Amino acid sequence: MATVQAVMGNLSASDRRILTAVNTGASTFSFIGSGFIVLCYLLFKELRKFSFKLVFFLALSDMLCSFFSIIGDPSKGFFCYAQGYTTHFFCVASFLWTTTIAFTLHRTVVRHKTDVEDLEPMFHLYVWGTSGVVTVIRSISNDHGHISHIGAWCWAQTGRTGKASMIFAVHFITFYAPLWGAILFNAVTYFQVIRMLKNATRMAAGMSERIFQFDSRPDVKVLNRWGYYPLILIGSWFFGTINRIHDFIEPGHKIFWLSLLDVGMAALMGLFNSIAYGLNSSVRRAIYERMDLLPERLRKWFPKSLRSRGQQQESELVSLKIQDQQ
Repeated sequence: MATVQAVMGNLSASDRRILTAVNTGASTFSFIGSGFIVLCYLLFKELRKFSFKLVFFLALSDMLCSFFSIIGDPSKGFFCYAQGYTTHFFCVASFLWTTTIAFTLHRTVVRHKTDVEDLEPMFHLYVWGTSGVVTVIRSISNDHGHISHIGAWCWAQTGRTGKASMIFAVHFITFYAPLWGAILFNAVTYFQVIRMLKNATRMAAGMSERIFQFDSRPDVKVLNRWGYYPLILIGSWFFGTINRIHDFIEPGHKIFWLSLLDVGMAALMGLFNSIAYGLNSSVRRAIYERMDLLPERLRKWFPKSLRSRGQQQESELVSLKIQDQQ
């Protein structure tokens, strides 16, 4: 069976320390960013709407994924397992929650349905159930007596057959296949949502050019923002996917810069999600309203544009329901 040194290839001890530091640092940023969104949801009652509840569970998954990634240590058996399985579970849950957000937008805007809140139990069964199933499948295929690493971090163990092809097949089936399936689903869904809203905007422009000029600017900004959502997952896991393919082709040879981008970008996924999904106008407005309670000498240090943006824009996901019912 493959040893740790054989699977790690030509990475030196100093390279591994650098990768460990990058993983810890990037995961810390993601933990702080996603933890901030979780805290906002718990503290601000006006954010406890169904649309932001999905963002809350996304941030919670990212926060736990980052936490277990930080405490993981490939040099220690127990912590390697703790990092490998829990990180796998919550990372899968994270990108699955993005599909529920995309599905909610599509069902509300394109299909004109208002029953999305009734689907919350199904969302939980889908996300947590799928994450649990793929994690169990991965654990069954592992040999718990021989710990090794795919890539630069503790993501998998050697299979009982000792064949590298089996290791990568299981890892692709239980992680990268659902990941790229989610990316494809999000891309197609947001494309349909954006196209639908653009058509509605053109119709509004035909009815009243003056109203169109007044109301379309926030919509265009929101549409552009939605277009970047699928890119978060692509940017976070593109280098990891390439690294896994390279490991399959040349299992004994590691490319340090590719492993560095793999670890760093994947660990920043929680930060990217917290900025894109979490820091919307509703959150900024809720924060500013609390800032009004601060003394004037403290409030002057915050940007003045925060209040105007908070007052002019509604929550992107919530406003869809209002717009669709008109």
